[in-house]
Amino acid sequence: MRMSKLSVEAFLDQSKELPVIDVRSPAEFARGHIPGAYNLPLFDNRERARVGTTYKQIGKEEAILLGLELVGPKMRSFVEEARRLAFKGKILVHCWRGGMRSESFAWLLQTAGLSAETLEGGYKAYRGHLLSAFQNPLPLIVVGGETGSGKTAILQALAELGEQIIDLEALACHRGSAFGGIGLGRQPSSEQFQNDLYTQWRSIDSSRRVWMEDESFSIGGVQLPLDLWNQMKQAPMVKVSLAREERISRLVEEYGKCEREALVASIMKIQKRLGGLETHKAIEALEDKRLEEVADILLFYYDKSYQRCLAMRNTNYIKEIVCNTADPYINALAVKEAVDNARISSL
Repeated sequence: MRMSKLSVEAFLDQSKELPVIDVRSPAEFARGHIPGAYNLPLFDNRERARVGTTYKQIGKEEAILLGLELVGPKMRSFVEEARRLAFKGKILVHCWRGGMRSESFAWLLQTAGLSAETLEGGYKAYRGHLLSAFQNPLPLIVVGGETGSGKTAILQALAELGEQIIDLEALACHRGSAFGGIGLGRQPSSEQFQNDLYTQWRSIDSSRRVWMEDESFSIGGVQLPLDLWNQMKQAPMVKVSLAREERISRLVEEYGKCEREALVASIMKIQKRLGGLETHKAIEALEDKRLEEVADILLFYYDKSYQRCLAMRNTNYIKEIVCNTADPYINALAVKEAVDNARISSL
């Protein structure tokens, strides 16, 4: 029975309509997977380890026999679940390298009357294709500004104005600072973050500009693809400047209702750079619910840190917008107008 293999691009195009079955182990799937894929593991984590050990210590033939022994009792459930997921009797399948696991699974489904196509090179090829895609230049514009300037809200307002955006912090489930993970739940792995990011990247119209927020290489515990980060460092920036009082108010509004223990833990993360005395003052003010004072203390640290990062950029590519309001929609209009009236290459 002929096995149909698809290139990464063709596989992803097909996945817009057809469900994807990832037959790798649960541990492999948890590290990273094609967004939207279903995990129907041929082997569980322990079984995969057994087959691998058998292959290394005894040989391929014995490993295949063990695999057949382990998979045999599951074959009916595999077919039943695949039939439930299939769209008009069609389904996509992949494993790590596009080898025996996905081919065997596809053969089983085809034998049961389904149409199954596999990913040439497997998930490994998908990851290589994904990372190389970030080398392709897009007309990026970075929205920068000191902590509390409302950059994320401006980005969201730009989307409402019809602009293309990629919200890295939403994908990373983190706001990018020592306090960035409070109340946002668990972050994805770096691998999964990059997979989710690529899904958005792939949908971008490259003939139109794309707005992104200024970020470090790491956003909490996840890392940007290096080629994308290099693009961001070289992209023109619109720096939003908002009065310190407005920034303090925004931070209090955003973090004021967070649990005290989480705030203290976040302050302690930057204790060495903040200094012992300022750390003590910040925690004491937090205990007394003097939240504006806490924000004011922390801004001294974050503003210095931001200025250091800003100094590493080519200042010829930075356009500063002084905002007289904290309204993100008004500020988004000002940012958009500034870019519309400027040559991108000379921002």
